[in-house]
Amino acid sequence: MKSTSLLLSVFLLAAPATLLAQNTKPLPSKTNTSAASTATPLLNETQLTERATSLTVNMQKGLGLNPQQVEKVQKINLTSIRAVETARAQYRRDLRKMAGVVEDVSQSRLAALKDVLSPTQFDRYQRKREEKMGVPSGSAAQGNPAPGLPGGYGE
Repeated sequence: MKSTSLLLSVFLLAAPATLLAQNTKPLPSKTNTSAASTATPLLNETQLTERATSLTVNMQKGLGLNPQQVEKVQKINLTSIRAVETARAQYRRDLRKMAGVVEDVSQSRLAALKDVLSPTQFDRYQRKREEKMGVPSGSAAQGNPAPGLPGGYGE
């Protein structure tokens, strides 16, 4: 039993290093100055719009949005998805910075949705979000997953 625990501990401690070694890509050489290696990827506006529209349609069905709300929610979703994708491209090498920006986008989106949705709709939105995340929050203002990331409403 003791040797099994020791073996398991050694395996668990070595696993992250092994995974890191398998997933590490060699750094580009300094002599490689091609535009492709230094440019940030361009955001595909069509894909961003499709994702925002899909998210909006799901929210429309789930929350019973009226036409004015649909228009406003579409703009909120598109702006948020665009901001998250820009952060992903800009901070792909700095995950902490990316996470901070994504959290800011999430909070802004939540505040904007709260202004557009009725209290009943917003409550329903929050409950659905909590179900999808699997972790209910104590307050509706606890945060919101960023659009385009797993766990969001309609994802």
